[in-house]
Amino acid sequence: MDMVRNEVRQLNPEQYTETKALDHASQQARQRNYQDFLIVDVDAHHYESESYKDVFSYIENPVIKMEAMDSMTRAGRSGFLNNQVGYQSLGGRMTRHKNRAFFKARGDRHRDVDWTLDWMDAMGVDYSCMFPTPMLFLGLHPQVEIEVALCRAYNHWLCERILAQEPRIVSMLYLPFNDPEWAYRTVRDFGDKKGVVGFMVTSPRYKPVHDNAYMKTYALLQEMGKPISFHAAYSWDDRALATTNRFISVHSLGFMWFNMIHMTNWVVNGIPERFPKLKTMWIESGLTWAYCLMQRLDHSYMMRTSDCPQLKRKPSEYMQDMYYSSQPMEVPDDLSILEATFKMIKAETQLVWSSDYPHWDFDLPSVIYDLPFLKEQAKRNILGANAARLFNLDSKPVKTIP
Repeated sequence: MDMVRNEVRQLNPEQYTETKALDHASQQARQRNYQDFLIVDVDAHHYESESYKDVFSYIENPVIKMEAMDSMTRAGRSGFLNNQVGYQSLGGRMTRHKNRAFFKARGDRHRDVDWTLDWMDAMGVDYSCMFPTPMLFLGLHPQVEIEVALCRAYNHWLCERILAQEPRIVSMLYLPFNDPEWAYRTVRDFGDKKGVVGFMVTSPRYKPVHDNAYMKTYALLQEMGKPISFHAAYSWDDRALATTNRFISVHSLGFMWFNMIHMTNWVVNGIPERFPKLKTMWIESGLTWAYCLMQRLDHSYMMRTSDCPQLKRKPSEYMQDMYYSSQPMEVPDDLSILEATFKMIKAETQLVWSSDYPHWDFDLPSVIYDLPFLKEQAKRNILGANAARLFNLDSKPVKTIP
């Protein structure tokens, strides 16, 4: 199996373009005939921090807006975000960060649109679901009103400056989950905006997902046919994870830890029974955690069914109805282990490919396409068809591979 992990070329700043940096990825796309079928990336990122001046201008509260604007004048000091993303550019793979200042928009659109389309075409991607990066940690902010203010400002900015300008870029908008009422209002206010294919909860936070205060939000999402996702990240401030002393440790554990907790509460408290048509997706935790948790919950459930009076099926059966993003794909030397994991999560219909580009551990479509145990239709389902069904996207390919 061709597992390409060093496809990003090292380029001088003056030479840098996404197309040049990803020319090996483009070679893969042509060799595997990606132009013949749909590929959807359900998790890619941009650095919204580069547009804070514009984002902050959308803040509705005048006091918070003034403080946010003022924070930009204090280099290295901003109380608005708990930023733990300093390691995302390390590891020897990514060179783009220091070159971003050289990239200019080619027209009237925001430069993130052109930049995103460049790497999408280079990889062979038709549609990409865009997420923020520093804001993934906003759920840990000590001031709930700051999360709400920045969430709504970012969502307004994203809808007007990015999604409205380019139909190939979509997003699951950030939910200010620490305030249940504002989470509901966010779905109500933004659910019908162009390019909004669902809503996203950043996983590092300490709010129980089964709290009755969220039920009307779940009901509205189900009514609108919009999925909810839980996007993983880590927190070195978590009491357990704080005992780790290397980034590789907190990264490996953290991206599973928070989603495992939320998934357990989601299933054990019967949310799938209360909202059987609400589509749910778990992002950027890889796959091994789901397989492990299914077995663990089923084992405990069979001995203590009285703890879960709302459940009519085993926990694993509810989990098999949910969607999972592929990145980071944990590929063992023995592929039969990965094949068993795919079988356990019903990958042919429930797994959706994600790149996590431009972060250091991103995956190309080949991470799925080159798996020898998958049939051609299963590859196409995972790379695009499943996401098209989840997000209600056109199944016709629209990319142009350079």
